[in-house]
Amino acid sequence: MLKLNDTWNWYYDDENASLMLEISDDIVFCSNLARKVLVEAAFKPQKFSVEDADIYHLFQDSVKGLPLSIPRQAELVLKAVAVKRFHKPVQPKSWFFDTQSQGYHPMEGEVVELQNQYNTGYFMVVETSDTASIVVSVNSDDFYLTGSKSLSFCQPIKVMHDRMRSANALFCQSHIQMVS
Repeated sequence: MLKLNDTWNWYYDDENASLMLEISDDIVFCSNLARKVLVEAAFKPQKFSVEDADIYHLFQDSVKGLPLSIPRQAELVLKAVAVKRFHKPVQPKSWFFDTQSQGYHPMEGEVVELQNQYNTGYFMVVETSDTASIVVSVNSDDFYLTGSKSLSFCQPIKVMHDRMRSANALFCQSHIQMVS
């Protein structure tokens, strides 16, 4: 995983039409978040903040058990931080998913399962509210919303909580030591 540094900077790059994170002189991370989904603050250069670092560590802990390479985990964490900090408020698009639970309320960083008639997939909760959360896909393959519309790796969507089921137990790394 990447080592956080107080010299990292967020900025919007018109040429790439994306929010970027300058990690070093040689490394720039492209969030692939389109202009239309970003809040106004995303268009002003800013430092990677202490709050960003806290969120980064929370999400980093959440992805350790996922069957992803270290570079893919880093990509997922950085995209999740970008979504949490810069994504505009949106309405849920729950009609793409089957109802799975009642009274469920996920925590940020939690991995949840969503399903529909096309597939079952896993998503990390990035931002919660009372009834819905923004999640990002942790699936290596596309998650189909319809026969022709899909979500790619790290792509965000807001979904009502009753469509989610906790999947943390599937990906937790337990370090249990037997003693006699």
